[in-house]
Order: sequence, then C-alpha cells, then structure tokens
Amino acid sequence: MTLHQSEAIVLRTWPLRESDLLVSLLTRDLGKVRGVAKAALKSRKRFGGALEPMTYVDAAYAERPRQELVRMDHFEAIASPLALPIDYLRAATLGYYAEVLENVLPDHDPQDAIFRLTLAVLEQSQVGRCWMPVTYFSLWITRLIGWLPETDRCTECGQNFAGEAAYFHGLTDGLSCARHKKPNSSALGVDSLALAQRMLRDSICAMSEEPWTRQSGRDLRRFLVRTLERHTERRLNSAEVFSRMGG
Repeated sequence: MTLHQSEAIVLRTWPLRESDLLVSLLTRDLGKVRGVAKAALKSRKRFGGALEPMTYVDAAYAERPRQELVRMDHFEAIASPLALPIDYLRAATLGYYAEVLENVLPDHDPQDAIFRLTLAVLEQSQVGRCWMPVTYFSLWITRLIGWLPETDRCTECGQNFAGEAAYFHGLTDGLSCARHKKPNSSALGVDSLALAQRMLRDSICAMSEEPWTRQSGRDLRRFLVRTLERHTERRLNSAEVFSRMGG
C-alpha cells in the first residue's frame, strides 16, 4: 500500500452503500483518481465540508496494488466554493468545470498546468463575474488537451483570417474561411477571434480587469463547447445553462 498526501480538487461524489461515497479527485501529484470515502456521510471529523464539488483540499489517500479505487482517508479544505455567495450562473459555472475535467482527463495522468488553470478560474469565478473565467477555462483546457485548432487561419487553405470572421461546424475539426466553410456552419466573429488570441497571451488576472457581459465571447464559448463535446462524444449538460441564459 502506498500512502499519498496531495493538493486536490473535488470533482464529483456518488453515493456508495449506506454511508460511503465514491469520490473523483483531480490531484496535483497523480492526476485524476477515484476512491472510496468510507463512512463519509457520518464522519465530519475526517471530511467535514470538504466533499463539495470544486473544493480545493489537502487530501490523504492510500493506493493499493492492482486496485483501481484508492482509499480516501481524510480531506482538509483549503478553499471552498461555498465560502462565497452562490447564484444560478456561478453554480452552473462550477458544475461546468467539474463536468469538463471529469470527461476530458484520463485517470492517473498528472497535469500540473490544468491543475493551476483550475485554481485560477475558481478564484475568478464569483457572482457577477463568471463569463470571463468560463471562457478562459474553455479555451485553455481545449489547448492543453491538444484539441484547439489554429485560431488565426483557415484549416482548409491556410489563409489568415485577417480581420474576417471564421466558421466552425460541430462535426468537423478546425476553423474555416468564408470560401471553405461547411453548410450550416456557425460564425466566429472578428472580435471573438481577437479575444481568443489575447486570452492565449495574457493571464486571467489581466483579463479580469475588463468589463464582461454574457454577450462577450459568446460565439467563442459555443465553438469551444462544441469542440469539447465532439472530442469526448458526450453532451456537456452544464453548458446548456449558459445557452439558456443567453451566453
């Protein structure tokens, strides 16, 4: 048996037997792991309020040879999303982060850049300020996983968009110019293309100083969500909330 203690982010929990929970964690040292927290529903001393999704914790767990699930021993909360006010959009944003990370990351594959990205967007995701961090997260997770196409030129012909809109289709890779766009494609506007370039260049703290509304980068978010859904072959249910809210 190997004992681990690591910074981690709780992604999701499921009921397991009477008082146990199955827990999915994004750890800094081992990547995504799943394990059993025995008597978690009864033991406030070992887990307390540290099992809420997107809670940043110091996690102690044990890994056993030839067993897929680890044994969760205890968590200590470092930062909880419940420490700040929650509204409908912020709840949806936190759920989106958890759902994307759960779907795109393989087990036991350390990704320090993704861990740091998640901490950064969690810090910025506050009531009234969620549209920027959710866009930033969507762009960077797509890039870090290796699914982000070139955002400045046509995939088909290599022509630079040079101040013109790009086009994307939910069933194909990449961005196309007007000449090579597929039927029923959606447009990615000039402003959003420029926004993507700035987000790839600037820190999230620098981006947070700008005014944002639900319309800011809306077509960019939709392109990124479609890209994530196509590669994972799964519908991101949490992203539908953004569409219903006009974002």
